[in-house]
Amino acid sequence: QLQLVESGGGLVQPGGSLRLSCAASGFTLDYYAIGWFRQAPGKEREGVSCINSRDGSTYYADSVKGRFTISRGNAKNTVFLQMNSLKPEDTAVYYCAAQPWGGGTMTPNEYDYWGQGTQVTVSS
Repeated sequence: QLQLVESGGGLVQPGGSLRLSCAASGFTLDYYAIGWFRQAPGKEREGVSCINSRDGSTYYADSVKGRFTISRGNAKNTVFLQMNSLKPEDTAVYYCAAQPWGGGTMTPNEYDYWGQGTQVTVSS
């Protein structure tokens, strides 16, 4: 059973940066599409970014385009989300999710495996 663990969240000032990691134990993530999602209090979970399992194509929500970058690690069991120029509205719990042989989608229901989430708070 694939298990995902997110890390790298924390408190950062507006304009700052964080790098989130999504790691799997005992599995390579190369065969999975990986999505990053976030959920703020009182709001629905929304897709932030994803990378597909086929050609490495990446996708971003309009709200983070140009500020966030998704990438696969050299170790093949980690995917990163580099977040720059953070804004207070980026505050949320961030989750990574995996879709076997997936093409990449920003729809939460299409992912089979989820991590437990990591809190990101952007505040001065």
